[in-house]
Amino acid sequence: MSKETRDKDKNDMKAAYQKLARPGAPHALLTDMEGSWNTLTRSWMMPGQPPVESRGVSEQKIILGGRFLYQEFKGEAMGAPFTGIGVIGYDNHKKKFVSTWMDSMSTGMFHFEGDGEGKTITMTCSYDDPVRGPMKMRTITRIEDKQAHRFEMYGIDAHGKEEKIMEITYTKEG
Repeated sequence: MSKETRDKDKNDMKAAYQKLARPGAPHALLTDMEGSWNTLTRSWMMPGQPPVESRGVSEQKIILGGRFLYQEFKGEAMGAPFTGIGVIGYDNHKKKFVSTWMDSMSTGMFHFEGDGEGKTITMTCSYDDPVRGPMKMRTITRIEDKQAHRFEMYGIDAHGKEEKIMEITYTKEG
């Protein structure tokens, strides 16, 4: 292979990676969720029962040159202190939103993928729940504006039955 061919291949590869690394419209959507948030969490512990409510805070910031949104969450779950961290972004190569989540209630890590339409992001992951067994989870994030967004989580059991597990309303003061 000639030096010119190697240089052309190297330049083509560099251009491809640079194009994939460029933040676009899906990344800009995530900037509406940046900031300091007050949260109201509603958790459905048992079907047919009213949700348990708790309040918390979430600090969210855009990182890595506009490519990802990093979240630190502090609140309460099942009457105990709860902390969690997550990262969400848009993978230009997969053409999908991707996220990870980990928290103080588990030693596992969730890996979500999904799509967005308008100001709504829907993602899914597989999860081996220690009580319910293998299941899927579906999340919906609805970005209302720069002052409010809502996160909903649904569990889907092995028989395909879906139930709402949690809803978090994020609001900013002012």
